Amino acid sequence: MMRSLWTAATGMQAQQLNIDVISNNLANVNTTGFKKNRAEFEDLMYQTIKMAGSITGVGGDQRIPTGIQVGMGVRPTTVHKDFSQGDYQNTNAPLDLAIEGEGFFLVQVNGEDFYTRAGNFKINQDGTVVTANGYVLQPEFTVPVEAKYIVVTENGHISAMDTNGEELAGGDIPLYTFINPAGLDSKGRNLYGTTLASGDAQEGIPGEANVGTIAQGFLEMSNVEVVDEMVNMIVGQRAYEMNSKAIQTSDSMLQTAIQLKRS
Repeated sequence: MMRSLWTAATGMQAQQLNIDVISNNLANVNTTGFKKNRAEFEDLMYQTIKMAGSITGVGGDQRIPTGIQVGMGVRPTTVHKDFSQGDYQNTNAPLDLAIEGEGFFLVQVNGEDFYTRAGNFKINQDGTVVTANGYVLQPEFTVPVEAKYIVVTENGHISAMDTNGEELAGGDIPLYTFINPAGLDSKGRNLYGTTLASGDAQEGIPGEANVGTIAQGFLEMSNVEVVDEMVNMIVGQRAYEMNSKAIQTSDSMLQTAIQLKRS
């Protein structure tokens, strides 16, 4: 059987994954705090027909300069998550918080810690600051009923104020960084979980060391660039077509070989 059939098939499978990743990026172009993904690939093992540097057999020390190796295709190695900064949207909502720089908010889901870049927080029926899905921001902060204003400073101090500007309740919102954020486990719902690859979360004060600051009244939008994704999609589509053409060509060559006996 011709190698090209199997080689081109791996190319089609790889481009299918590539298009899947691009489609997910485009689907989340307006998702708060979303970070785009990029599929990465590597070539498969090679069949060595003639080893480079081997002796020609003519005599003496003459050696083959290049050899003959035939590649067996491609496979995906990783889907890399790009944590570059997204654009900011000015909302003027007091509990819309954008992280300028590195860091994640910590939330709790059924007693388990998760991390998020999405700062579109709300107040639940108890006055507790939560995410849009009701997950409690950590450390927990409750806004008193009589509070009229909420102020969050760049270094993460949150205050609930009355009409006279007196602080009724206060707290601090830390941010958490990772040595390898690309190793975080995407859980959906704008949440990430830690893995052995990401390392442990390092708690920090916003604005100190390598930790970002917090901007009240802003949201960090998706970092997906629509034009780039559209170009990548076209390239992936054409690569998929070219691999399918390679399969059709191999099939045509096999058909010619089969018909030799009949002629």
